[in-house]
Amino acid sequence: MKGIVLSGGSGTRLYPMTRAANKQLLPVYNKPMVYYPLTTLMMAGCREILLVVNPSDEESYRRLFDDGKQWGLEIRYVVQPRPGGIAEAFLIGREFVGNDRVGLILGDNLFYGDALPALAERGATGSGAVVYAYWVSDPSAYGVVEFDRAGRPVSIVEKPKEPKSNWAVTGLYFYDADVCDVAAHIPRSARGELEITDVNAHYLRQGRLHVEKLGRGYAWLDTGTPSSLLRAAQFVETVEDRQGLQIGSPEEVAWRSGYIDDAGMEKLIQPIRDTEYGKYLQRLLARG
Repeated sequence: MKGIVLSGGSGTRLYPMTRAANKQLLPVYNKPMVYYPLTTLMMAGCREILLVVNPSDEESYRRLFDDGKQWGLEIRYVVQPRPGGIAEAFLIGREFVGNDRVGLILGDNLFYGDALPALAERGATGSGAVVYAYWVSDPSAYGVVEFDRAGRPVSIVEKPKEPKSNWAVTGLYFYDADVCDVAAHIPRSARGELEITDVNAHYLRQGRLHVEKLGRGYAWLDTGTPSSLLRAAQFVETVEDRQGLQIGSPEEVAWRSGYIDDAGMEKLIQPIRDTEYGKYLQRLLARG
């Protein structure tokens, strides 16, 4: 299973914080923002990861992730010269996708829920396209999916003025390898971008789009504005302080998923042993 993290973009809504740093490298409480989408793909079983980054940010991501082997992953990088829409990731990453099923996640999306690993894994091992819908109070700001009385998707529209439901499509998607051809043949929108909603609408017309609803037991946070970034940080801090468990830790997910063994975990802990993060990983390893 392969995964793509879309970590480009200009981050204009977070200016001036993004003047000198890529948006997805900003902290969400105690970790870089990009850790949260990365670990979501890891929980789905993705071990080959492609990061789509801006030309000026590639070196920063390489310092953060290297080649991913420390977490049992294979991480590669590809540059997106300028923002061209979410679906453009499948043109840039066509060689990476090859003939395999692929997951795509936006680098500023945070997902949380006890059953999230199983839900994501179903998308990773499914067929056609699998997307996730979340009930929101302001659906006109998102791609919106409409369901019939039997719960089947019947339409999907990008930022409708008059939404037909409150179910917004989140920034986590799984597709078969056909998605690269689909993305190559959809027309660009009026703003010159390849819209992911058009890709999803294509699968819907073919009867190959499955929509999983994220109910009240899940949290989906978009961290693209100052206020939403603050809310996400407060959410993570509240959960971690209450439970004593981390959200979005690549080391923990890799260890619990069997991507690395105890020795691999100990090697990761050694240089950060005296930090709060390192002490947390030590406690995990001690409990076994």
